[in-house]
Amino acid sequence: MDSRKRSLVKALTWRVFALIITIGVSFAFLGTWSTSIAIGLASNSLKTVGYYIHERVWEKSRWGET
Repeated sequence: MDSRKRSLVKALTWRVFALIITIGVSFAFLGTWSTSIAIGLASNSLKTVGYYIHERVWEKSRWGET
């Protein structure tokens, strides 16, 4: 079972990778770094919170365990 701290660290490290991907894709479409960075930061901040909540809900669930 993951601790809350471990879930948080997992969420944050994944979001760093996702942030880089989001900024890169945004830049490929838009061609501006400032807008791409703004999109990446906003999107990934919200997704980080969502991932943490999702992880904690699943940690409480016993569905699918043997």
